[in-house]
Amino acid sequence: MLLENKTAIVYGGAGAIGSAVARVFAGEGATVHLVGRTHAPLEELAATIAGSGGRVEVATLDATDRAAVEQHADAVARHSAGIDIAFNATSNDDLHGTPLVDMADEDVLRPVTKAVTTHLTLATAVARHMIPRHTGVILAMGGGREAIPGLGGSHIAWSALSGLCRQLAGELGPHGIRSAWLLSPGSPDPSSPPEDDPEATVTLLHRRPRLEDVAYAAAFLASDRAPTMTATEFNVTGGAVVD
Repeated sequence: MLLENKTAIVYGGAGAIGSAVARVFAGEGATVHLVGRTHAPLEELAATIAGSGGRVEVATLDATDRAAVEQHADAVARHSAGIDIAFNATSNDDLHGTPLVDMADEDVLRPVTKAVTTHLTLATAVARHMIPRHTGVILAMGGGREAIPGLGGSHIAWSALSGLCRQLAGELGPHGIRSAWLLSPGSPDPSSPPEDDPEATVTLLHRRPRLEDVAYAAAFLASDRAPTMTATEFNVTGGAVVD
């Protein structure tokens, strides 16, 4: 198993991507700490993971609350061998559908501010426990780099997030800690088949990634099989973004 005996925290664990990542992490042997703002869906997911033989814990907190995030990280590190992986799948309160020229400054900047401050809070909280152990992986979920009208501050937020991940990689790399992000287009796992999914036609594979595609990519990136992958994005767009 890719993550056997690892301790992972999944922030935004009740969301579509967060829950998929949590299930795969647990299936790959990690003890998963689910974190989110709403208790009921976290407990429901935890029951599913535990029912499949996974090891899981639940914590309810707001990822923008620095004190709460740091206290939780302290508790996880204290009751585990340490923190090996942190995955950030929190949302950024994006406002879509309005051109930038018609948007108020605060609506454009809200997702940018939340993306940067939330990931900085989460990353620094876990990094303080990773540094003494000289190991760890900090991952974030980002959007595509293609220019799509009407996405408001989303592209700006994703660019800022990638810059933050690179900065973290540069500062934490000497301590053996990797920082990277996954690039995914739109919403993975569309309910309609590929031939009826208009967004799929913009990808080279004519399909968007499924949730499990993203989750297994995250598991590989978080594992010891990717020891030199840092300060980089992991492109799981199916060819919507071509490097």
